[in-house]
Amino acid sequence: MDKTSRTVISGSSACVVGLLVALLVVLPRTPAGAAASAAPSSYAIKGAGYGHGVGLSQYGAKVAAEEGRTHSHILSFYYPGTSVERTSGSIRVQISAETRDTLVIASRPGLSVRSVSSAATWPLARAGSTMWRITPSADDTVSRVWAFVDRRWVLVRNITGDAEFVAGSLRLVLTSGSVVYRGNLRSARVGTGRDVVNVVPLDSYLRGVVPREMPALWHQQALRAQAVAARTYAVHERETTDRGHFDVYDTTRSQVYGGAGFEHDRTDKAIADTRGEIRTYGGTAAFTQFSSSNGGWTVAGSRPYLRAKQDPYDPVMTWTTSVSAARIRAAFPAVGAVQAVRVVARDGRGLYGGRATSVRITGSTRTIDVDGSLFRSRLGLRSTLFRFS
Repeated sequence: MDKTSRTVISGSSACVVGLLVALLVVLPRTPAGAAASAAPSSYAIKGAGYGHGVGLSQYGAKVAAEEGRTHSHILSFYYPGTSVERTSGSIRVQISAETRDTLVIASRPGLSVRSVSSAATWPLARAGSTMWRITPSADDTVSRVWAFVDRRWVLVRNITGDAEFVAGSLRLVLTSGSVVYRGNLRSARVGTGRDVVNVVPLDSYLRGVVPREMPALWHQQALRAQAVAARTYAVHERETTDRGHFDVYDTTRSQVYGGAGFEHDRTDKAIADTRGEIRTYGGTAAFTQFSSSNGGWTVAGSRPYLRAKQDPYDPVMTWTTSVSAARIRAAFPAVGAVQAVRVVARDGRGLYGGRATSVRITGSTRTIDVDGSLFRSRLGLRSTLFRFS
């Protein structure tokens, strides 16, 4: 859920040149060969926390639940000032695995096809059919419905505009394998192509989300907290985004959604036990961001209820890694050969003096200060709570 970051060059180009000249006057020139030999070939990094650290800590929810806290207590701690309300409806999920303009499903009893614009519905039953598909017409104004019979595709119906297959559950056939989804599968026009969109009841959607976002064997109160956070996040996206033909992605750009194949009895129970429950602020669904671990401190977000504060529940998950000078140069090629890297500014909260907000990279061409989140993103670090060791 990390958003944009930026690179900050130390002053304007003219200032950089002036600073370099000043340094050459004050400091003795170091031979290029000596500088290169003195520069480390890699940098060891020690860090804590997994993810952006905004909102609910999933490991923190686990610990809080094991200590006897309810899901309501957990949510009130991570989203203070939010209220409990109920909602329902459906959610439109873009299915990223299907990159073709064609929507193909396995044949099944009780299948029908529906016009999205008129809501007219036609049953689909063709003896010997094993698959059905929707393809766009040449000008993309018509959805063409086909049946696969006797090893060939047979045109069954033309429907003006978008169309969707309707059944209790549908098996989407991909170029490699297949995935089962509850709800309807829609062939939706977008630009000059088509997207496959799963139109599914909100709580059925959660059944394919919660076990992908949190281990299903964790404490039920933690699973309930995750269910409410995930439901609220989806409703917030549905209410506040304008993506046209869909509401949420099925990846970490929204929440990870795997369809019916990932459902689990324990997460199903948590979803059912919190049926329709969301968190609101000012009468609208809250922006319930969450991450794996915040390293002991929550990070301030873009809403009043996403506050920076010490977290007594997060177990402070730690990690170590090493990045080569070559990788850093590849991520920030303007610096040239990397000679030194260090954190120059932190937010002052938690381990190491807090999260890195600015990292200075000294290179053979220039020295730049980059945003800590950008450094983390480009180097694939688990969080911005890190230090060079």
